[in-house]
Formats: sequence, C-alpha cells, structure tokens
Amino acid sequence: MTTRRRFLAISAAAFAAPHAAFAQPLHVWQGTALGAQATLHLAHPDAAAISARVATEISRLEDVFSLYRPESALSQLNRRGSLQAPPFELLECLSLAGAVHGASGGRFDPTIQPLWASYAEASALGSAPDQTSIEAARAFIGWERVTLDAAAVTMAPGMAITLNGIAQGYIADRVADLLAAEGLTDILINTGEFRALGGRPGGGAWPVKLAAGGEVELATRALATSAPLGTSFDEAAQLGHILDPVTGTPTRAGWREITISARSAGLADALSTAACLFRTRAEIEACLASFDGAALEAITPA
Repeated sequence: MTTRRRFLAISAAAFAAPHAAFAQPLHVWQGTALGAQATLHLAHPDAAAISARVATEISRLEDVFSLYRPESALSQLNRRGSLQAPPFELLECLSLAGAVHGASGGRFDPTIQPLWASYAEASALGSAPDQTSIEAARAFIGWERVTLDAAAVTMAPGMAITLNGIAQGYIADRVADLLAAEGLTDILINTGEFRALGGRPGGGAWPVKLAAGGEVELATRALATSAPLGTSFDEAAQLGHILDPVTGTPTRAGWREITISARSAGLADALSTAACLFRTRAEIEACLASFDGAALEAITPA
C-alpha cells in the first residue's frame, strides 16, 4: 500500500489582508487533480464562477491523463497499444516527456508503468516484487518504442505509459492558459505542483513553503518538488515510488527532496522527478541546462 507526503504548501503569509488599493478578499477553491489536492487562490468578484470553470477543466483533463478512469485517453492507449486521433493535450504532454527523457539520458521514462504496476501489486500483498517480476516488467520499458503524431500514438505490445511525473504540472499549465485567455492574472494554481499566473493580488510574489524548510517566492513561474521517498510502496517508507528504468529498483540517489522552478509546471514537474535519479548535483544542473529558464531552487541530501 503506497503512502504519500506533500512537498509544497502556500505560506500563511499569502492569506494576509490584501493591499489597501486592492480590497477584494482572497478566494480559495479546493478540489483534486489526478488524486492530489488542488487549490486556486485569487481575488476577483467572480471568483466562484472562475473556480467552477477551473474544476470543469481539471475534470476534462483527467479524462485525458487519469489511469483510474477506464475511458481516459491514456487508459485507452495502454489497453489497446495505440490511440487514433489522440487529444492535443496528450500529444503535447508526451512530447514534453520525450524532451525530458532525452535531456535526462533516459532516466525519465514514461513507459515505466509496467514496472510501477509490479511494485504496486506486490505492495498490495505486503511484499516487494522478486527479481523475476522486475526483469519481466523491464522488458516492456523503452521510450524509443513509442511513436506519436497527430494521427496516432502507438507503442510495442505489452507496454504502458504513466504520466504521473508530469501530468499534474501539465494540468496546472492548461488551467493557467484558460485563465490567461480570459484576461485574468495574479492567480496561484496548485494541482500538486504550483503555477503562478502573475503575482499576489496587490503586489509581490506568492510565498511557497518547502516541506524540507525554506520558502520560494513565486511570480509568473512554476515550481515542483519531488522526493525519492515522497511516496512509498511499503509501510516502512523504504521502497520509493521513483523507479530507475535501468535497474528496475527505486532510486538510490542521495536526495531527500529536490525543488525545481521553470516557466511551465509540466516541465518543472518532469525535471524534479528526473533529478531524483541523478547521483550528483552536477548531473542535475547539466540536465536543467537543456531547458531555458529551468533552475534548481533547493536540494536536500538524504
């Protein structure tokens, strides 16, 4: 049975009274996105209606990315091995995942799902997968065997994709696009990863607190944190959820928590996941250098 921890939280300072020139009270919507707590912070006279539109958009995107909705686009792809006329959002997210796969030397690999499923199934029985099961699952890992274009996404038989290391951030980006298209700004979107559309109402940046300590000021930028043991497959929290596609085992990198900022939440999400698989800070920095504007905000040794 997996256990989960939360890495980022909006500081209580964000709930302080708004600037005198901006008297609209701060509205906070709460919901879920791909199983994670989601929030929206904004000060606007139509905040409730805006929040309702965001909730609708998140649900629509879950119909693309959720592994728990049988008819989602991703579930259909995994079940059939191909998907004709895939949604634009799936193609865009997969393309971004492919870019991070390349920059990370293959460490970030969305085709890890068969291996993840092997650990989850063993976890449900109170154990860990044996080496035979691990090797059997690893045979179905390989991003190079996925092809995608506007006509179809296809992959080799037996393969399956998870976008758990990128889709929550990507959803935050799509919500930001929706709100920006309406001319809105100074909103903080949290779908498990943060995306700031502008800054705080009345001025200043949004203060985001890190679980390991410290705070990041966020404005017109995205932030994501990953930790090798942030979600675990065992009660003792020793078998982490970030799996190495090369070894088939949870990453052994010496990091407790890694926080990365970028211009998009999807990119920050994927890069923070990939970073947990690197053994040195220099390797992490080299991967980030492939993406303009990506930055390592905080890193905590194990």
